Amino acid sequence: MATRPEILFPLFAELEALEGVGPKSAKLFAVLDIETPRDLLFHLPQNLIDRRRRESIRGLDFPAMATVEVTVGPHQPARARGRPYRVQVQDSAQEFQLVFFHAQGGYLQKLLPTGQKRLVSGKVELFDGIAQMVHPDYILRPEQAETLPEVEPVYPLTAGLSQKLVHKAALGALARAPELPEWIDPALKAREGWPDWRAALVQAHAPESLADLAATSPARQRLAYDEVMAHQLTLALARARARRKPGRASRGTGALSARVLAALDYAPTGAQSRAIAEITADMGSDRRMNRLLQGDVGAGKTLVAFMALLTAVEAGGQGVMMAPTEILARQHLESLTPLAEAAGVTLTLMTGRDKGAERAAKRADVAEGRAQIVLGTHAVFQKGVDFADLRLAIIDEQHRFGVAQRAALVGKAERVDVLVMTATPIPRSLALAQYGDMDVSILDEKPPGRQPVTTALVSTARLGEVVEHLQKAIAEGRQAYWVCPLVEESELTDLTAAQARFEHLRAALGEGVVGLVHGQLAPAEKDDAMARFVAGETKLLVATTVIEVGVNVPNASIMVIERAEHFGLAQLHQLRGRVGRGAAASTCLLVYEAPLGETAARRLKLLRDTEDGFRIAEEDMAIRGAGDLIGTAQSGLPRFRVADLERQAGLMALAQQDARKLLTDDPTLEGPRGSAARVLLWLMQQDRAIRYLSIG
Repeated sequence: MATRPEILFPLFAELEALEGVGPKSAKLFAVLDIETPRDLLFHLPQNLIDRRRRESIRGLDFPAMATVEVTVGPHQPARARGRPYRVQVQDSAQEFQLVFFHAQGGYLQKLLPTGQKRLVSGKVELFDGIAQMVHPDYILRPEQAETLPEVEPVYPLTAGLSQKLVHKAALGALARAPELPEWIDPALKAREGWPDWRAALVQAHAPESLADLAATSPARQRLAYDEVMAHQLTLALARARARRKPGRASRGTGALSARVLAALDYAPTGAQSRAIAEITADMGSDRRMNRLLQGDVGAGKTLVAFMALLTAVEAGGQGVMMAPTEILARQHLESLTPLAEAAGVTLTLMTGRDKGAERAAKRADVAEGRAQIVLGTHAVFQKGVDFADLRLAIIDEQHRFGVAQRAALVGKAERVDVLVMTATPIPRSLALAQYGDMDVSILDEKPPGRQPVTTALVSTARLGEVVEHLQKAIAEGRQAYWVCPLVEESELTDLTAAQARFEHLRAALGEGVVGLVHGQLAPAEKDDAMARFVAGETKLLVATTVIEVGVNVPNASIMVIERAEHFGLAQLHQLRGRVGRGAAASTCLLVYEAPLGETAARRLKLLRDTEDGFRIAEEDMAIRGAGDLIGTAQSGLPRFRVADLERQAGLMALAQQDARKLLTDDPTLEGPRGSAARVLLWLMQQDRAIRYLSIG
C-alpha cells in the first residue's frame, strides 16, 4: 500500500504539537472536526476585526470597534457589589469610559495609571448617552503599539475556545505548511490569477478586507478548487478503473425499437432522442456503460429506459429494470406492456410476493433466457436469480437504493452495462459532486400533450372552500390526492395527522370515497389502497409522502398539499408531478398556515411561478444549502471545508474536465503534474483514490 509523502508529515502530526494547544483544548478543537494541523489550515476565518488606529471615537456610528490612544483620567471604583468599575479616558477629541465588571482595583490601577497614555482597542457603545468601552480587548503602552494586529481574523468557535487560541494555533499550523509542487494546470492558474497553495493559505488566514473573506477572493477560490479537484480526481480514477474492466458490446439491430416508435402516437422529444443515442452508443462500445439519466417530472424517462432494454434484447441478451417499491415495479409493468406488445418481447415481473411454483417458473425463465426483459424490486438480485445473458441493468430512483444493493445487481453480470435513473432534478454542481464518476444524460423537455399544472397558494383559513371544491370535482368523476403535513420527524405524529384528516374528509365526502395510505401500513395493505385508487374505486387518496415518486394515475387531476411550508421545494415539485398526467386540466393547491416566514414564502411562490425542476433545484440549493438538499450522510457527497457548492458551482465542472484530462494525459499520475496531484490526494485524505492508484 502506498504511504503518505514525507513532505506532509508535519501537517498530520498531533494537534498538541502546536504551541498553546493542550489535551483540553485539543478536545474542544475536535468538536470543530479539527484533529491535525492540516485540518486547522482549512478552518478559515469567517469575519474580521479592523484594529487600525483612529484619532478619536468622535463621529463613529455606535456600536463600533475602535482603536485609539487615550490619556487615562480618574478611576471610579464600584460603589456596591455587582456594580461596574469605571475609568475616565480622553482621546484627541472626546472623553469616554472604560468599564470593568468583577474588577480588582489594584490590578486596574497598575494597568491604567492616571495621567499616562495607553492604546485601547475594543467595542464602543452608547449607554445612557455616554460612550463606553466594556472590557477592552487590548490595553497597551504606546511602545507596545506595534504588537497589535491591524486586522484580526475572526474564526468559527465552539464553547471554551477563544479567538486568541485559535488564531495562535492557526499561525502554528501555517508555519508547518510546506511549499508543495503545483497540481493545478498552469494555464488555468494564470487565467484565474490564483496564488500558489501556501500563499493562498497565508492570505486566507490574514484577510485585510471583507472582500478577502468572500468565496470569490483568489486565495479562497484556489483552496476551494483544490478541494473539488481532489474529489473529482477520485471520481475520475473510479471511472477510469471501471472502464478498464472489459465490457461487452451490445449492438442493437434497431428492429424492435423501430416497431415501438411506429406504435407511439407522439414523436419523442429532442432530449429523449439525444439520450437514446448516447445510451445506444455506450452499449455498442466494448467499455462498460455507467450512465446517469436525469429527468424532470414527466420528461419521459420510461421510454428512454425501454429503448435501452430493447437494445439489449436486439443484441441477443436480457435487460433488467429495478424499482425501489412494488407499486413502482407494477407501474412500470403497466406502462411498458403496450410498448412490449408492439415490439413483440416478453416482460416478466419479479417481486418479493412471488411464491412457490410461480417463483420457480419465473426463475427458470430468467435462467434459460426466455424472460427477455425483467422488471422488479430488489427481488431481482437475490440469491437463486441467475440470468442467461444479462446485458443491461437499469436502476430507477437511484437514491432510494443503498450502494450495496446496486453492487449486488451489477455483480449478477460481470460485464453488464449500467443505467441509473433519477426523477429528482439536481443542480449541475451537485450532480457532478455526487455522480462525477458517471456520464450524464439529461431530459429537460416535456413530451407534447403533458398538461401544465395550475398551482395556487391557499391559507388554512380557507380549508372549507378546498373541501367544497373537491366535492364538486369528485361529483364530476375526477380523482384527487391529499398529502398530509410532516408534523415532526416522527412517523407516529405524521400518522395521527393523516388519520385525523382521513376521518374528517370521509365524514365530509362519504364512506368508500376516501382511501388512506401511509408509511406504517404493511406493504400488501399499502398496495391494496393504491390499487383501489388506481382502479377508481376510491376518489380521494389521503397520504403521507409515500406517494412522492412515480405513482401514475392519469385520472387524478387535483393535488392538495397541506401545510406545504413544511416541505422542501424538490419534494413539493415531485408531489405536484403526480397530477397533470391525463387529459384533464390539473390543479395543485399549496395549503399554508399564515403568516408565512420569508424563506417559506419564497419557496412556495417559486413553485407557483415555474414547473422547471432544474430551476427549482438550483433555487432550493441556494435556500437550503447543498448538504441539506440531498442529505450529505447518505449521498456520498463529501463535506467540503472551503468549497461552497452554492456559490462556487462553476468550479465543480471545471475540476471534472481538468481531472479527466489529467488522467487521459497521465493515467498513472507519474508525470510532474501527476505526482503533484498524488500529493493533493494525500493532503485531502482521498484514501479511496490512492487505493485505486495502488491497485491499478
